[in-house]
Amino acid sequence: MKYYYRRQRQKKLLLALVALILVMLLFIPARLAIAYYQAPQPQAILVLGGGENREEFAAQIAEFYPALKIWVSSGIPPNKSHAIFKAAGIADKRVYLDYRATDTVTNFTTLVRVFQQLHIQHLFLITSDFHMPRAKAIATIILGSQGIAFTPISVASNTPPESQIRIMRDCVRALLWIFTG
Repeated sequence: MKYYYRRQRQKKLLLALVALILVMLLFIPARLAIAYYQAPQPQAILVLGGGENREEFAAQIAEFYPALKIWVSSGIPPNKSHAIFKAAGIADKRVYLDYRATDTVTNFTTLVRVFQQLHIQHLFLITSDFHMPRAKAIATIILGSQGIAFTPISVASNTPPESQIRIMRDCVRALLWIFTG
């Protein structure tokens, strides 16, 4: 009899977990749809660090959008980064270098509050093409859960795409961040 009740309780907990995940999966697309509706055009640029080419590409994009501020998350050293943006004619006051992130998940978690405080609801997301699938998956979870939409722009590279296992691992980490902060 005791086994029966324990088994029933385990089933209820599993059902509750599945229900919670489903609610989250429906909650994020709704938040993203609202963000895209309220801010159809990007209001800032987010560059995920990982190479000079990403910041050079971001500087080129920023030339076309002179009103947008640029956040670079854990990119190249500050003097090199500022030189790239300066060479493109981008004023230092538009560029924010943030070195708190240690990986792709923390690229988003360290800056999401800043974007919320500034009422940014839509970002250009710039990273390399091989990294973009993982970055989009994490951004959908972390930024989407906070009502921030993104438009991905890939920087071409010759690197093969990242594995599905890495993408899934970081999606789990992103979901854990939502629940634990």
